[in-house]
Amino acid sequence: MAEIILNVDVRDGVGTGGARAARRAGMVPGILYGGDKAPVAISVNEKDFRKNLYTGKLLGHLVTLKYGEETQSVIAKDVQFDPVSDRPLHFDLMRVDENQTIKIEVPIHFINEDQCKAFRQGGTLEIVRHSVEILVKANHIPEDLIVDLAGHKLGDTIRWSDVKVPSDVEATITDRDFVIASIKTSSAAIAADQIEEAIAEENAEAEAAAIEAGEVPASEQGDGEEGEKSED
Repeated sequence: MAEIILNVDVRDGVGTGGARAARRAGMVPGILYGGDKAPVAISVNEKDFRKNLYTGKLLGHLVTLKYGEETQSVIAKDVQFDPVSDRPLHFDLMRVDENQTIKIEVPIHFINEDQCKAFRQGGTLEIVRHSVEILVKANHIPEDLIVDLAGHKLGDTIRWSDVKVPSDVEATITDRDFVIASIKTSSAAIAADQIEEAIAEENAEAEAAAIEAGEVPASEQGDGEEGEKSED
């Protein structure tokens, strides 16, 4: 069952003028489409729309649209916002059946970064896909798809097969195990490794030079002195 119910009104006016009139009346204009039916111009009380929007369960989820005594299962496909005020300006709803298989974008979330040794070694996560288009029944749309970073190493490439996916979810890309992200070594980590290598190389060269010159390391000199004292 859908958790959100949108009480809508059908708008008489369409186009820019009708949408502006709806906003002046404290409504958010929208369009209902799909299901082999003609598009319908609708509007929702802005206060109610905001309340539902900020639950995080409106966009990309199954929603019940209510008009009078009629109800319809829909998917909120898109919401447009004012770039300055962030006020919702327009929304799109797609008619669906609860058991209908649909295509929809679902976000990818990465967890347990603190349990991944690669990041303590200076690794960085390079995300290729922040979301993935999936095939799923309208009433089984997951909130997100999870990638567990625990156990991954520097240089690892994270693919679709690494994502925790419910059994009834399929990716629309089927011809390859596509890349989601990768763990790369940062430039700072590379520089630190290069410095360590340079220091180790210098120490090795110094030790080799000392051996060639016949110099005895301090530790060996100490052992010799102790040996002489023990003989006395």
